[in-house]
Amino acid sequence: MSISAEWTEVVIRSIASILILFIMTKFMGRRQISQLSMFDYVVGISIGSIAAQMTVDTEIQWFHSLTAMGVYVGIYILITLATVKSLWARKFFEGAPIILMQDGKIINKNIRKVRYDANNLLEECRLAGYFDVNDINLAIMESGGKISFLPKVQKRPVNVEDMGVLPAAEGLVANVIMDGHIMPDNLKAIGKDEKWLLKQLKEKKVTSPKEVLLATCDIHDTFNVFLKNEAINVKHCLE
Repeated sequence: MSISAEWTEVVIRSIASILILFIMTKFMGRRQISQLSMFDYVVGISIGSIAAQMTVDTEIQWFHSLTAMGVYVGIYILITLATVKSLWARKFFEGAPIILMQDGKIINKNIRKVRYDANNLLEECRLAGYFDVNDINLAIMESGGKISFLPKVQKRPVNVEDMGVLPAAEGLVANVIMDGHIMPDNLKAIGKDEKWLLKQLKEKKVTSPKEVLLATCDIHDTFNVFLKNEAINVKHCLE
């Protein structure tokens, strides 16, 4: 094969790989871009590597590379569907949030569990705008690795301490139903049971937990329900 023919093939393969990556990314959904989990990252890197190799290595048959990328995308879609349907699969593949600080105290065993040390935590605090760790009431590492902070009531953006106002205490909102599944451990953590939960659902005119997408309860016993098939009139559309 002449040099010009090789260059032409590389250009064609490059254009083809870009188109294939674009199509596969559309199949994999926005989550691949906006909220990368560890599994998303590994799959994305693998597909990108296969596409790059297909572009420059003309000895590899293009349909072999396409098949390999298709297998990756197919498995990714199946696992994504499993995480939507199963709480166990979601926790296994995506992980679960971990509380690093609670009531202003650092939970050392959880810090070690996420392979952090005190300096890492302090750095994350500073990046979030908290230069004094004593300003923080609650810190949670989300499944994607980002840390969410809840400051103490006196250190909110509008400083209520200076206003002489003492707000009601706040805490973590418990998810008591997720995707139609009752969360017994979360109910136990807030001192409630399934009997109480079913009573709350009945008051909301919900006949079964299976109808519920998400149900929450805060420290003031405020119970909120979001239904799976709730009719919502969307007034605005994002394009």
